[in-house]
Amino acid sequence: MAEPLADLSKARILVTNDDGIQANGLEVLEEIARSLSDDVWVVAPEQEQSGAAHSLTLRHPLRIREHTPRRFSVDGTPTDSVLMAIGHLLQDRRPDLLLSGVNRGANLGEDVTYSGTVAAAMEGALLGVRSMALSLAVAGNAAARWQTPQQLAPDMIRRLAAVQLDANILININFPDADPDDVQSAQVARLGRRKLGEQLEQRIDPRGVPYYWIGPMREEAGDEPDTDLAAVFTNAIAVTPVHLDLTHHPAIAALRQALE
Repeated sequence: MAEPLADLSKARILVTNDDGIQANGLEVLEEIARSLSDDVWVVAPEQEQSGAAHSLTLRHPLRIREHTPRRFSVDGTPTDSVLMAIGHLLQDRRPDLLLSGVNRGANLGEDVTYSGTVAAAMEGALLGVRSMALSLAVAGNAAARWQTPQQLAPDMIRRLAAVQLDANILININFPDADPDDVQSAQVARLGRRKLGEQLEQRIDPRGVPYYWIGPMREEAGDEPDTDLAAVFTNAIAVTPVHLDLTHHPAIAALRQALE
C-alpha cells in the first residue's frame, strides 16, 4: 500500500517526461513541482521519445548529462530515465513522488499502452514510488494552453497525493484543451477507446522505394459515458487510476478448465 503524502512541502519530487529535456511541458511541470516542494529533481530523456512506451535500452550503454544542479538528461527512454534517477542519481534518498509530463497531447484510452509519459509513471510505481502522469489535450498544431495545468495541477496533485492507494496504481491525468476558467470539473473516469495507427499512408521516396507513415488516431466524439475521453471532450479534467496488474481475473477459471 502506498502511504499518503499529506505534506508535499517535505517531499522529494522527481520530474520526468517523454518529450525530452527541452520540452515546454517539462518546464511547466518543473514549475508545478517547485510550487509544491523545494526538493525537485529533473531527469528526462535527451531526445523526444513519444511512443516509446515502457521500453528499456539494453543494447548500448546509457549516458547522463548534468545541465544544472538537480537537472539531468539521459540518452535513453523515459523508463531508462526513471531507472537512472531512482537507482543512481537519487540512491541516497528515493523520491516520494514522481510526476511525468506535462505531455503535449492527450494520453487517453489505449494511449496509455503507447505513451512514454505514462510508462515513466509506470516505472515509478513498479519501483514503489507514488506516480502521476500529466497530459494536456492539444488540437493539432494549435498553441498549447500550458496555463491550464500550470494553474490547476498543484492543488489537484496535493489532493491526489493524500489518498491512500494500492502500490501498483499510477494516476493518469488529462487536462482538456481549454482555458483554466473554462474547465468544468475534475472527473474520475475509466479508460475509453480510441485506436492509434489504424491509418497507414504510403509514399514514394526519390529512388522510387515506398515508405510509410502511421496515421493519426481516429477522431472521437467522446460520447461513451464515464470515460476519460468523455471527460476531456466536455472540458473536464480526466483522472484515471491505472493498475499495473494486467491480468483479466474473470477469465482465469475458464482457462484453467480448458487446460485440465
